[in-house]
Amino acid sequence: MQLRSLGRSDLKVSPLAFGGNVFGWTIDEALSFRLLDAWLDAGFNFIDTADVYSSWVPGHTGGESETIIGKWLRQTGKRNRVVLATKVGKPMGEGKVGLAPAYIREAVDASLRRLQTDHIDLYQSHDDDANTPLADSLGAFGELVKAGKVRAIGASNYTAPRLAEALDVAERNSLPRYESLQPLYNLYDRAVFEEALEPLCIERGVGVINFYALAAGFLTGKYRSEADAAKSKRGGSTTKKYLNARGLRILDALDAVAGPLGATPGQVAIAWQIARPGITAPIASATSMQQLDELVKAAQLKLAPEAIAALDAASSEAGATTR
Repeated sequence: MQLRSLGRSDLKVSPLAFGGNVFGWTIDEALSFRLLDAWLDAGFNFIDTADVYSSWVPGHTGGESETIIGKWLRQTGKRNRVVLATKVGKPMGEGKVGLAPAYIREAVDASLRRLQTDHIDLYQSHDDDANTPLADSLGAFGELVKAGKVRAIGASNYTAPRLAEALDVAERNSLPRYESLQPLYNLYDRAVFEEALEPLCIERGVGVINFYALAAGFLTGKYRSEADAAKSKRGGSTTKKYLNARGLRILDALDAVAGPLGATPGQVAIAWQIARPGITAPIASATSMQQLDELVKAAQLKLAPEAIAALDAASSEAGATTR
């Protein structure tokens, strides 16, 4: 598998990242281990998680995903085959939130313990923290890099002005800069990223590892009516946002491209993102071996220029751009 450089860092990542939000939430430890093994066996190396996963589950406090990954790393000895990414900043209990230097230092040690490793390859700010000066947060990250606890840093959910400001602050103060951005991006959700974030990331050499690559499952084609959406809890919210004239037009285009290729709509949706200039590695999850196989095939799929153009046109929205 051809690896890609992440921003200007020395990290080389597969063109697709495994989203670790499902570990300890929708799949148990044993299945998580099997999927992680299969992910590496298929040639991928990139795994993304966060300290807060999966605090939204009743009885969970956060750290469940990192704990499972840590157990897997310890039992298999595969740490040197993995580019491991996690995040800090989402609420983790009273007083445990944001990007203040003292909390960053506390949170990274907690993540390292759960992950059972001595370093994190990509440590990301999960949210912007307007209450902490950027220089303070970046300075704390710089300490972690010098200590060998972190190799590179990234940002998630930043606006273009704030990301640009963070990059400028890092440059002026000789501090580590954000080498990656994790935004919402897929065939349906295009405009916000493409309007300002994409040109900024391309100009400044920032890697992009977008989340919701399959639009909460909508782009797989399994939700085509309100009746389909009613079959799952996730489908309810999908109906409200995606199940409309534009969404159905996108599904029709995915069907048209997928058919001659012997592919599925979801595979084509991911292949479209991988082919997008500026995208380093979309993030997608799998909760079964069948779903993981779908992701493997998606990363191998090459779309012709006319197929990309058809998908661009079908998914066009205000602010979105074609290639």
